[in-house]
This record gives sequence, C-alpha cells and structure tokens, in this order.
Amino acid sequence: MPPVFIAVLIALQFLIYCAARALLWQFRIQAPAQRKTFYILAYALCNGFTLAALILRQSLLFRLNAALLVALLYIALTGLAVLVIGRIARRLRQPEKLGRDLRHIAPALLIALFALSVYNAYTPVVRRVSIRIDKPLAQPIRIGMASDTHLGTLVGARQLDKLAQIMQQEKADIILLPGDIMDDDIAAYTAENMKPHLAKLRAPLGVYATLGNHDYFINPQAITRAIEDAGITVLHDQAILINRQFWLIGRPDNLNSHRLSTAELVQKTNPAQPVILMDHRPDHVAEHARLPIDLQVSGHVHNGQIFPANFIAQTIYRPLSYGYQAIGNGHFVVTSGYGFWGIPFRLGSQSEVWIIEVRGK
Repeated sequence: MPPVFIAVLIALQFLIYCAARALLWQFRIQAPAQRKTFYILAYALCNGFTLAALILRQSLLFRLNAALLVALLYIALTGLAVLVIGRIARRLRQPEKLGRDLRHIAPALLIALFALSVYNAYTPVVRRVSIRIDKPLAQPIRIGMASDTHLGTLVGARQLDKLAQIMQQEKADIILLPGDIMDDDIAAYTAENMKPHLAKLRAPLGVYATLGNHDYFINPQAITRAIEDAGITVLHDQAILINRQFWLIGRPDNLNSHRLSTAELVQKTNPAQPVILMDHRPDHVAEHARLPIDLQVSGHVHNGQIFPANFIAQTIYRPLSYGYQAIGNGHFVVTSGYGFWGIPFRLGSQSEVWIIEVRGK
C-alpha cells in the first residue's frame, strides 16, 4: 500500500474522530454507550461512503464524498475554534454559563465557514504582476489569464459573463485559458446554452486555450469543438507566432500520452523572440526553467482549494504550486483557478484572474 494512501487514511480517521467529538459535545451526549455507538456509526458511515466513491468511481459519488469530507473538516475546525475560545474565556465566565454560550456560538461559526467558502468560490479577485524579460518586445503585452473554469452545473453563464467583464475592464491584449475549461463533459454547457457567454471572451490578439485533465476524461474532441465554436483557438502541441512579436505554445495535459515534450515544442519557435507556454499542470517547472521559455502559465492545483490542502499541494508541486516566481530562465505563474472542482467551496484560496504585463528589454 503506497505511503501517501496510508497517510490519507490515517488523516481521515483523525478527522472523523475530531468531528464526532465536536458533535457529541454540541448535543451533550454523555452516556458512554451512546457515545460509543455514535463513534462506531460515524466511522462506519464515513469510511463506507469514501470506499464506495473510490470503488464505483462515479462523478456524483465523488462530489457527495467531497461534500462529506468538507463537512467533517468544518465541524472539526469549528470544534477547535470553540475549544480555543473556551480556554481563553474560561477565566472570565462561569463554566456552566460559558458552555451554554459556546454551544450557541458553534453553529454560527460553522455557518460562517460555509458562507465564506461559497463567497470565495464565486467572488473572483484580480491578481496583477509585471515582469521584464531579456528579449526585445516592441510594446508591452497585457495578458489576461484564467484557468480551471470548470464549466458545468455549478459554474455557468453568469460566471462567464463576469469573466468577460473583468477581461474587458482590464484591457487584456490576449486571453489565455490553460486547461480544465469544462467540468468533465459538455452536457451542462450545451443544456444551459453557454456558448454565447463563452464567446464574449474577446481580446485584440485573440483568445487561446489548452486542454486540462478534466477536459480529457470523457470526450476531449467534443470539448475542443465546443471551445472552438465559441471563437477560441485550442492549441494542441502547437507553437504559433502572435502579431509577429512573440511565440505562444499550447501543451495538452499529460493525460494525452502522445504529447510532445516541451523541448520539442520550443524547437518550433524562434527563441530569440519571447516565448510563452500554456501548460495546465505545473509539474515540470524545474525542467522548463532551463529552457528558453520566458513565461509559463498554469493552473490545475487550485491552490489546494480547501485548507489545509494548500500545504499538501506545496509539497507535491515543487518549486511552485501557486502564485508568481522567477525561476531559472523564466517567469512562472500558477493560478488557483477561476472555477472550482466538485463542490462550490474555497477556504484558503479564492477564485481569481491574473493580469500579467510583459515588458521587453
């Protein structure tokens, strides 16, 4: 059994225990037999549901299991917060009154956590960075970048209209969408007629996309057609010269086992000119930092999406799992994404759009 799987399994048991203990306290369940029964049911139901999701591999089960795990996490975090508040306040209040007050506070804290998570998922912020590259550029390029839109049942026309509005307000010269445009398929995209809303994304130098892992799961050809029908150019292992000023490389997700190496794609460019790479996953940053690539934009990681997964992401995607960093020969931007996966919650991350201004020497 892989060590990572064992670590996740242990973490799940600890999470179930913490959440169960918090609920026992909240509902004042004191009888030993009742507490024992509650723990057994909690472990059986949570582990059973997680196991079913892993075995059956159905999208709905994965989402429901994700919702269950988030609920456990938030209950545990609420319990921890109440414990800390109680320790601090114990000197100021009588214990019996304090316990009653804390039981009133706990549900409010839990609701606040869920409300904040939904707010973060649906309220995009604009991040800005200005970089200078050691290559000639006639004029600065203003790039609007949004990854992981995950268009589907929970992210749709309204969010696309907001994205188009942001890009227009920011006066992006070019728009880049590095992967996970759709949330596994185009069923909701088609049913809710999102095409005219996606087509609102316009920029003087064009709108370009690559496919991410969620675009490859079911029917990447159908997703490619849907994106291109909205007037967006999808780059599959391609390098194109934009406005005779800079090269743009679009690399498909590594679920495409036949994709070219980045070094092969760079050979299709003129490295004397600026080279920009769209690569959905930031898992080859160290390698790309040694190539004549001036800027790479990526997504995929969602900055963990929900705390404390952002810390886990930092250990998996080294040297960069989120944000901007100059590494080796190039500049790298990894976004937390515009949409979200599974459930409409973000904690410790937020929906975002990046505006990257590139200046030459």
